[in-house]
Amino acid sequence: MNFSNACTAGFPIWVLIASIIALIHPPAFTWFSGHLITIGLGIIMLGMGLTLTVDDFARIARYPFRVLLGVTLQFTIMPSLGWIIARSFDLPTEFAVGLILVASCPGGTASNVIAYLARADVPLSVTMTSVSTSIAIGATPLLTLFFAGSRIEVPAFGLFLSTVEVILVPVIAGVLMNKYCTNFTARILPAAPPVAVLFITLIVASIIGAGKDYILHSGYKLIAAVFSLHACGFLLGYAVSRIMTRDIIVARTVSIEVGMQNSGLGVVLARNNFTNPAFAIPSAISSLFHSLIASALAAWWRNRLPNKIIMITKNS
Repeated sequence: MNFSNACTAGFPIWVLIASIIALIHPPAFTWFSGHLITIGLGIIMLGMGLTLTVDDFARIARYPFRVLLGVTLQFTIMPSLGWIIARSFDLPTEFAVGLILVASCPGGTASNVIAYLARADVPLSVTMTSVSTSIAIGATPLLTLFFAGSRIEVPAFGLFLSTVEVILVPVIAGVLMNKYCTNFTARILPAAPPVAVLFITLIVASIIGAGKDYILHSGYKLIAAVFSLHACGFLLGYAVSRIMTRDIIVARTVSIEVGMQNSGLGVVLARNNFTNPAFAIPSAISSLFHSLIASALAAWWRNRLPNKIIMITKNS
């Protein structure tokens, strides 16, 4: 395993270590704040764009049901769970809205790495992440408004503009660079995964450090709510897709896509559109929990059916 793969595979460990340090000594990471967080997420999404080609989106036409199933579950199961869990745990408004916001975000790029480690369908994972990210430009603000609008005035248009800024622009830039600057892209592409891990870790640790008092004051309720959101997301994503497709590999892939959110996007949207920093804390904790759960599942799945790896290839 080369440095890039080792760094990426250790993503949950780095996030966990950085989060603990941030709680003990917040200034170690709180310097990474404001526009630096937005820029960091933009770089992450640019890296995602660099890995995509027009053919990646063309695969939707070849396997429409699998992609449609995964994306539909992403934007129905998770936001609904966010609303149900926020009410069940009686979370304060800022945490409830923050939980619903991150639950309404698309799948994150880390899901593609987990899909590889879990012997799932990596190209299908990449396709679903790409599609859900594209749809999120409109879906995330609308879902947040729908599920959280009764608690607080949700700046849906502001969420839309922020989503365009940190998703659409850098992803399109990455796709264009991949198409028209092939040699340059090939040289910098190996650095994209570790750079993404670095910035996600900085973003999460920064928010946790800045929200130390909120986290410690909230006690078990917020921690349990975020954990429940992702645990149920992985479980329901697997169960529904297994019933619908009767394919273990597809079920693994959909489970990973549904259970893992683009928590960095949740952080940026919360920070840019709500004045209270507590709104961003569920997204930061989300990044830690979904990574730990996904890594545990990947280790479990990797040791089961070791000879059965079904992948959609570009040539299939």
